[in-house]
Amino acid sequence: MKLSDFDYELPKELIAQTPIEKRDEARLMVLHRDNKTIEHKIFKDILDYLKPGDCLVRNNTKVIPARLYGVKEVTGANVEFLLLNRIEGDTWEVMVRPGKKLMPGARVDFGNGLLKAEIIDKMEGGNRKVKFEYDGIFNEILDQIGLMPLPPYIKEKLEKKEMYQTVYAKYEGSAAAPTAGLHFTEELLEQIKAKGVEIANVTLHVGIGTFRPVKEENIEDHNMHTEHYYIKEDDAEKINRTRKNGGRIIAVGTTSCRVLESVSDDKGMVKPVEGDTNIYIYPGYTFKCVDGLITNFHLPESTLVMLVSALAGREFILDSYKKAVEEKYRFFSFGDAMFIE
Repeated sequence: MKLSDFDYELPKELIAQTPIEKRDEARLMVLHRDNKTIEHKIFKDILDYLKPGDCLVRNNTKVIPARLYGVKEVTGANVEFLLLNRIEGDTWEVMVRPGKKLMPGARVDFGNGLLKAEIIDKMEGGNRKVKFEYDGIFNEILDQIGLMPLPPYIKEKLEKKEMYQTVYAKYEGSAAAPTAGLHFTEELLEQIKAKGVEIANVTLHVGIGTFRPVKEENIEDHNMHTEHYYIKEDDAEKINRTRKNGGRIIAVGTTSCRVLESVSDDKGMVKPVEGDTNIYIYPGYTFKCVDGLITNFHLPESTLVMLVSALAGREFILDSYKKAVEEKYRFFSFGDAMFIE
């Protein structure tokens, strides 16, 4: 398969720049795989499509304010850091700009000395291994001086930081939000539970690699980024119980989907485990665990368009995206949603 097989035309004005105030009033496109039909709804209507005995699996990672602006200690030159993942303790993998000025040994000051960093090593892909120094609690300092790491296609300033977090975000570690989950409210989740739908959590810390463009024309040559995940025992039990009882496993977002497919056996059963995944799902992949997917509209030629194409069929997905453009749906992180059932 070629990269161009997953391209589509998208007018720039359809890229959502700001979140809507009422999360569950985003639009919802429902794709029925059995008869290849499409419905246009509001997100809170998802309640009508979930059945008693289903299990909704969501990613409860929390985005950290991972974008830092500082100055190089010797020269005073402006520097930007984007925290990607914690290697151990206060040592992180970081994306840096400008890269040429930040070689091993260079030191950077953030927030007038609240946080200091030394470049330890240059890593694959141009990232840096960095050791931080500070007094106090690292995450509290990040909250004070860091900014939310919005995707590069969002140009507007985010007025409320919490709008780039799911209402159930719990474990800090992501450089990007699992955006399909942004549509849920506490009230909607309570209504879903009341309907007899089980809610289980997985944790996958989303890396900035999720925005990395595919450059290889033959998509099978693409190297997928690696992300850290874990699933707890009671959540694994909920998923397995649903499977045994004949209910559907509905993943909230591609991140939850990737965890489930990474930890599942051939019968769709999962176990509590922690690890790293670079699972790459594209058409031809056979899903073992996921029966349905709630997701947003993804970038042309992205691995995420490939994933939804593997689930619903490339032609059906591209046709639905074309209709979404015609109907002026809002695209990407702050945009509208899709339910593939």
